[in-house]
Amino acid sequence: MSAPSARTTGLLLAAGAGRRYGGPKALARSDGEAWVVRSARALLDGGCGDVLVVTGAEADGVERVLADAEGMQRVATTFCGTWEQGMGESLRAGLTSLVSRGRTVPLLAVVHLVDLPDVGAEVVARLLDEGGARPSTLARAAYRGTPGHPVSIGQEHWQQVLGGASGDAGARAYLRRARPALVECGDLASGRDVDEQPLRGRPR
Repeated sequence: MSAPSARTTGLLLAAGAGRRYGGPKALARSDGEAWVVRSARALLDGGCGDVLVVTGAEADGVERVLADAEGMQRVATTFCGTWEQGMGESLRAGLTSLVSRGRTVPLLAVVHLVDLPDVGAEVVARLLDEGGARPSTLARAAYRGTPGHPVSIGQEHWQQVLGGASGDAGARAYLRRARPALVECGDLASGRDVDEQPLRGRPR
């Protein structure tokens, strides 16, 4: 695993209501652990110096879960008041919060989604090791050739990302133009987001 870097922040987008899932996926659980905790832990153990969780739906519940979990001392939250408009708003809120840190602005943000419960610390570590951790870094985990998350976005790219992040439009358009380096992680995880709960009785 990568040693934690004080200048690398994990940016975890966890604001959605999970309407198709039946509730906020940040509060869903695998093996008894809330996905928001599981994802934050993956970012920390993979090499991020700290994690910023963007909340929205059930923000109070998400904050309570994080406060009650072990090892979350380096995890903070920021609330996105426009979360219902789409993931782009959460990304904007998170990056804007990082920019406002002044002298402690990180050099790199590792953007991750809360509904990828099988993406663990090994993926984050490989992304940081192979993609680099510089202000110019732009790298993305890929799963059997398909781009996915997390995505490492160096500070030099933030303004361009913010310029296109609104409503349901996140960094997709910028990433399409800028062509981030792909770091293959298909041997470590599926990288598939979970949109619906498994049918009762179906193996998880």
